[in-house]
Amino acid sequence: MAADAETTTLIILGASGDLTSRLLLPALGQLIARESSRSIRLRGAGIEEVTDDAWRDIVRTAFATTDTASAFDAVSDTTYTQADITSEADLKALLDGNEGRVALYFAVPPGIAVKACEALTRVDVPEGLILALEKPFGSDEASAHELNETLVKIVPEAQIFRIDHFLGRSTTLNLVGVRVANRLIEPVWSAEHIESVLIRYDETLGLEGRAGYYDHAGALIDMIQSHLLQVLAILALEPPASLDEKDFRDATAAVLRATHLWDDDPKTSSRRARYTAGTIDGRQLPSYVDEPGVNAANNTETLAEMTVEVRTERWAGVPITLRSGKALDDADREVIIRFRPVRHLPDGLTGSMAPSVLRFSLGPDRVALELNLNGGDDPFELERASLRADLGDGALKAYAEVLSGILDGDATLAVRGDAAEQCWRIVQPVLAAWRSGDVPLDEYPAGTDGPGTWPKHPDGVLAVD
Repeated sequence: MAADAETTTLIILGASGDLTSRLLLPALGQLIARESSRSIRLRGAGIEEVTDDAWRDIVRTAFATTDTASAFDAVSDTTYTQADITSEADLKALLDGNEGRVALYFAVPPGIAVKACEALTRVDVPEGLILALEKPFGSDEASAHELNETLVKIVPEAQIFRIDHFLGRSTTLNLVGVRVANRLIEPVWSAEHIESVLIRYDETLGLEGRAGYYDHAGALIDMIQSHLLQVLAILALEPPASLDEKDFRDATAAVLRATHLWDDDPKTSSRRARYTAGTIDGRQLPSYVDEPGVNAANNTETLAEMTVEVRTERWAGVPITLRSGKALDDADREVIIRFRPVRHLPDGLTGSMAPSVLRFSLGPDRVALELNLNGGDDPFELERASLRADLGDGALKAYAEVLSGILDGDATLAVRGDAAEQCWRIVQPVLAAWRSGDVPLDEYPAGTDGPGTWPKHPDGVLAVD
C-alpha cells in the first residue's frame, strides 16, 4: 500500500502497558491539541485481552492528564487488537488495511521487540513503514550491531526511530542554538578556551519499583550509555550545514566515533557507588540492596561517573565528565561548561577570580552565564554575577517532540544505528572493568551527594589529572 502523506496510522505495540499510558498517550494528546491539522489513526495492540471500549477509556484518561481531553475526538474511533507481536501471522494482520503511512511503536521490553523485528523480516511490510523502538538498543556493541542488521532487512535506516526522549528536550536542543547562533560563544567553543565539561543527571528518587530493569542495568547503562552520551554528541558537534536528518546525525555520529575514555583507562576514568539507607526530604529510604526485587550479588551501581575525551582538533584535552545517580541530595540536572581562566589580571583587582561558567539546566529549563563583574561599592573588587534566561518547559513534551518526528517521518531526533553501536563501544571497557572488580563499588548514604571519599573538582565530580 502506498503511503499517504496526509495520514499516519500509529500502532502502539504493548498498548496496555505503563509506558503507553504514562508517557506516549499524554504526549500524543498534547501533539494533537497543538497541531489539530494532523490526521492520525490510532490503534493499540498487545498480548492482553482489552476491549475497544476499555482501550478508548485508557486513551481518554491519558489525554486528560495533560488537559488535552478534547483531543480525544481526533482519535475517538481508535481500536485495540489482541495479538502476539512475535507471530508473523499476527503482525501481518496488524499491518494490513491501514490508512496512509504506518508507524509501529514498540512499547514492549527489548527482548520482545527483538523477536518481533525478527518476525517482521519474514513479513511483507507496507511502503514507508516506520519502526520506533525504545532503548536499550542491544546489550553491547555486538548485539546492537546484530539488531541493526535485522532492522535494515525490514526498512531503510531513515525509517528506523531509536527513541531517546532526551533528544526531544527543549534544553538539549538549545545547546545547538546557543552554540552556533551567538558570536560571543561560537569562537570560544573549543579546547583553547574551555577547561572542562560536566553533564550530569542526579535524582533524589530511589529505585521506585524498577528493580526488574534497573538491577540488571544500573546507572551507567540506564542513563550514561544512552541519554548523556547523546547530549555530549550534540554539545560537541561541528556545526552542520543544516538540521535535516542526514546532516545533523552525521555530525553527532562523528562526535561519538571520536569519543574515548580519558587516558584509555577505565580504572582511573570511572567510578561507581550504590546508596545505603538514608533520608531525603523527610522520606526514609532503605539501602538499595534491601529494595524489593534487588539481588545484592549483581553489584548494581546507583551512581556512576565516567570521564571521556573527544579526540578532535576542537576538543582534544578537555575532560568531559558524565554522571548520573539515584537517591542523591539534590536533583542536579545540568550541562556545565567551565571556561579557562583569563591569562592575565591587572594588579589592583581583588575579589572573585573564578573562570566563567555556562550552565544549561535540564528541568526547569534555563541557561545561565556566570561572570566576574566590577562591584557596585568598590569598582576594583570583582563580584560573581549570573545572567540567566528561563526557557520554560518548551511548547511540547519531550515525547511529543519525538512522536512528531515519527508521524512526519523525520528521523532527525532519533538515534542512528551507528551511533547506538558507538555508545556501547565507549562504555564497554568500563563495564568490563567493573565486572572484573577493578573499580571498587563504593557506598553513600541516601540523601548525600555521593561517597565522601571521592575527590572533588569544582563541580563536585570526578577529578582527573
